[in-house]
Amino acid sequence: MSDTFNAIVAEEVDGKPVAALKTIGLEDLPDEPVLADVAYSTINYKDGLAVSGAAPICRKLPLICGIDLAGTVVESSDDAYQPGDKVLVNGYGLSELHNGGYTQKQRLRPEWLVRVPEGMSLFETMALGTAGYTAMLCVQGLQDQGVTPADGPILVTGAAGGVGTVAVSLLAGLGYEVHASTGRVDEQGDFLRGLGASALVPRQDLARDSKPLEKELWAGVVDTVGDKVLATAIAQTKYEGVVTACGLAGGAGLHSSVMPFILRGVTLRGIDSVMASQARRQRAWDALAHSMNREHLARLSATVAMTAVPALAPKILAGEVAGRLVVDVNA
Repeated sequence: MSDTFNAIVAEEVDGKPVAALKTIGLEDLPDEPVLADVAYSTINYKDGLAVSGAAPICRKLPLICGIDLAGTVVESSDDAYQPGDKVLVNGYGLSELHNGGYTQKQRLRPEWLVRVPEGMSLFETMALGTAGYTAMLCVQGLQDQGVTPADGPILVTGAAGGVGTVAVSLLAGLGYEVHASTGRVDEQGDFLRGLGASALVPRQDLARDSKPLEKELWAGVVDTVGDKVLATAIAQTKYEGVVTACGLAGGAGLHSSVMPFILRGVTLRGIDSVMASQARRQRAWDALAHSMNREHLARLSATVAMTAVPALAPKILAGEVAGRLVVDVNA
């Protein structure tokens, strides 16, 4: 076992968090029961905030960044896991309070681990990552509330992003009519149609001051944007429709009214991927292994070296990255 390895570590420089590639050793890892060789991580919006220092995601320093990881158990003092087990981790405060996935080795708590579903590769788990897992939580949120393909179109906002692209593919594969909203219709329209979108909705049609109630359009919504986009989507949701909210790429505000809820029976379902229960996580990952279109996954994902992550962080914040970026931590 190598004494040293590479990681992206956020440290305080002139009073600000600065993330950079460093060489570290096992002594720099936390004292947790499971040691894993990390194969892949991802770049999510939160990773962009953490690595760029644009927001105080890393709440203690120094800290290894990366909210996702997939790898193979090397050592374990916990009977639930043995060397050779394939595992993944999403959330649980990685890159916030705990060392994360941008490293070639990591020590982890067993209660964080999800077993990689049979038939799914480590690469595929991170091609999905927190974004794909969150997308499935949103889809299951609609299904659990009884929304079926027969009820009408589903709106996906921020559809060219990580959560959005997977949500479009999953929903289309399950037989839903998907309307994909993006600020890059000309650039990403063909790509989204290729994933199964039936129609495209320019972001500016939603990112505006909405009326308390507007024309009923959507049986369900997967919203990754928040703020005015979410408020407009709620105002356009059909009677007893369901809106799942999982992101705030457009802002954390929500200036809506009670009218859609008390006159149309609309449900607003919050989706949290960070601290979701192990049962909910395993259910989502097992469903992804069964339902995800592998051809679509290959089309919407690309591999980048860990050395490229610091330069990519501001690009994902600027909305210049479409689909999923898988980080090869050994490249």
